[in-house]
Amino acid sequence: MESIIEYFSTIPPAHRSAILIVGLTLFFIIENSIPLFKVSYNKWKHSGINIFFTLTTILVNFTMAFILINTASWVETNDIGFLQMIDMNIYLTLIFGLVFMDLFSSYIPHWIEHHIKWMWKFHLIHHTDQHVDTTTANRHHPGESVIRFMFTTLAVIIMGAPMWLVFMYQAMSVVFTQFNHSNTKMPGWLDDTLVLVFCSPNMHRVHHHYRQPYSDKNYGNIFSIWDRVFGTFIKVDNSKLKYGVDTHMEYNEANNVGTLLKIPFQKYRQSISYPDKEKL
Repeated sequence: MESIIEYFSTIPPAHRSAILIVGLTLFFIIENSIPLFKVSYNKWKHSGINIFFTLTTILVNFTMAFILINTASWVETNDIGFLQMIDMNIYLTLIFGLVFMDLFSSYIPHWIEHHIKWMWKFHLIHHTDQHVDTTTANRHHPGESVIRFMFTTLAVIIMGAPMWLVFMYQAMSVVFTQFNHSNTKMPGWLDDTLVLVFCSPNMHRVHHHYRQPYSDKNYGNIFSIWDRVFGTFIKVDNSKLKYGVDTHMEYNEANNVGTLLKIPFQKYRQSISYPDKEKL
């Protein structure tokens, strides 16, 4: 355990990039071998758009990484945050740290982005993807990447998370988000088992349905517990899903990088579809 902690305490940027690239490549291969939905679009063009936003996300995170590093050092030095105030062994620190980092760094920010209009205008870029696959995982507007980074920094303060835990959580977050966005057909028994603890593809895909209330369900990233605790967990037939966001279904809006970058600065559009008319 000590060697793992030491590794994540000083993990080189190149290794963090490698985790993203290896995960993306692995799930890309898997989803092309056993897809849930057959590909009927230009997958390379689609991937190109999402990889552009992946690169902007990497740029934002690496540029602002010094804030995260200094924050983690500050909370440890000054005994600030939950993990610093309560004496736990390293294994409990690991479990509680990862689970609650997922709450404060992912679930809560994600829920907020869906309910505050100006934040939603940044986040909906992620939802405009009408062909969700593993490359969708990092399809985030640069503005949203900054918002998410600030929430992560706040989570470090609340939790008193040491640097090794922060980088371990981020590594897991990258892999899980690639996994649960992947267009992979999984055996029902396997998905049902995984979803007891983790966010599986069948669980998260519902969140990308183009209509509410489905897009306001299953916010989780790594762990499924928070959707269950806060009543946002739902299970539906994935084969009936239609991806996208109902206010931006035009092809040119959903598939043009320049247009996608401008959307957060345009007038807010109210959802035009209503849930009671559609049952999955």
